[in-house]
Parts: sequence; C-alpha cells; structure tokens
Amino acid sequence: MTVARDAVVALRAAGATVATAESLTGGLVCAALVSVPGASDVVRGGVVAYAPELKTTLLGVDAGLVAEHGTVDADVASAMAVGVRDRLGATYGLATTGVAGPDPSEGKPPGTVHVAIAGPEGVETALLALAGSRDDIRTGTVAALLSMLVARLGEESRSQRS
Repeated sequence: MTVARDAVVALRAAGATVATAESLTGGLVCAALVSVPGASDVVRGGVVAYAPELKTTLLGVDAGLVAEHGTVDADVASAMAVGVRDRLGATYGLATTGVAGPDPSEGKPPGTVHVAIAGPEGVETALLALAGSRDDIRTGTVAALLSMLVARLGEESRSQRS
C-alpha cells in the first residue's frame, strides 16, 4: 500500500513514532504500516480493541461515553487515539471505530466510520461514509486514516519551517 510507505517515510522524516488503536479494522492499520521495510523505526505497536469493554480498560475510553453514545462515535475514536498514544509512548496515536457490515450496528449503517489522530498539535477526527463490501470498508478506512496522517505530518512540517 503506497500510502503506508508514504506514512512511514513522513514519520521518519519528522522523527516521530506512531501507535494504533483499532476496532473495525482489526489490526489492518498496523499491518499496513509494518509491511513497509524500516517500519520498526517508527511503529511502536498496536491495540485491537474490538469489544467495547476493551476500549475502556485498555485504552482509557470513558465507560460513560460508550454507554451514552456507543462505540461508533467521534469522541470514542478521539479517546482511543489519545489512549494508545499515551499508553504506547508514541508521538501519534491513530484510531478506527465504526461499522464494517454487512449489517447495521448501534443503529448506524455499514460504512459509518470514525477515525482519529492524536498528536502533539491535538486531536483530529473524521467521519467516513464508505460503501462496498466489508473488506472494502475496512481497507478504505486504512487508506483514509493513513492519508490523513501523511497530510497532517506535511502540514506540521511546513508550519515548523515557517
């Protein structure tokens, strides 16, 4: 995956590291990153927290937030990204949560995905509305999140130079 290579190159250029917190992608974000030679320089690790209680116990997501909004939520994605960044000691934390399908979950249709990036400049989230099969939604999530990371690293690099 070209965007994974771009992410590893950008992380290395920034002297930064990354950790992943994944739900619907089940480790695909971390797997994409570590498929790139030299990824060990920048990838700290990943947590697959598929069950709601693992989001709270492993990543520090507030149980009240999950109880009130469910797991397919921007604030949950944000908390997952912050939690994995803190727990794994990375510069950036990446998170995915959503509905891969084929059926709706938590009253939300397949393709409803929240991704988040937590880093030194704060947390950024995005709502994705993806279409296609379960695999299409999962791989689309990986591509979208890694593209966001590459864009963010580029923006932060430019702002540091000016």
